[in-house]
Amino acid sequence: MIHQQNMSVFKRNFKTINNQIISKPIIGFISGNEKLIDIVVGKMEKKFGKTDCSTGFMPFLYTDYYKEEFGDDLKKKIFSFEKLITLENSHKIKHFTCSIEKKYSDHGKRTINIDPGYINYAKLVLFTTKDYNHRIYLGQGIFAEVTLNYSNKKKTFLPNDWTYPDYRTDEYISFFNKARRIFAEQIANRNQ
Repeated sequence: MIHQQNMSVFKRNFKTINNQIISKPIIGFISGNEKLIDIVVGKMEKKFGKTDCSTGFMPFLYTDYYKEEFGDDLKKKIFSFEKLITLENSHKIKHFTCSIEKKYSDHGKRTINIDPGYINYAKLVLFTTKDYNHRIYLGQGIFAEVTLNYSNKKKTFLPNDWTYPDYRTDEYISFFNKARRIFAEQIANRNQ
């Protein structure tokens, strides 16, 4: 009886393709070169479909972590993509984005940082190669963190203690809420 109740909750909260949970790809880009971001987004579109939502270019002022490698005057832009993905082996997206970062490196230094993840009804998850106490190891050197949780009560995403400062801003929260609505529309259209 408990198992049946749990499956009912599972089916209500997660959508599947061939019994695999599906989500929407979200990818953030940091660079001092806006044109490079546009070029790399084109490469992502070949893999994940057209972009269907994005933030504007925003100054990246939240840390000096990238300053030595990338220089000053960094911009960040985040996109969601049309093609829904299954979560099975989704961490391999980070391997793909790392290969793109390497391709556009200059004398061993990256010129762009690419932060992939996914969004679904419940959360925003980011993939990373860096371990920390709130991250779960997925395999092949990749970890995942739940960066934002969706509150049905408040009808918005909420940050965790470890959520990066930029992901806490009203602009980013608004973007993720919009991407979640697009995801919900995609699911509704699939079910018609």
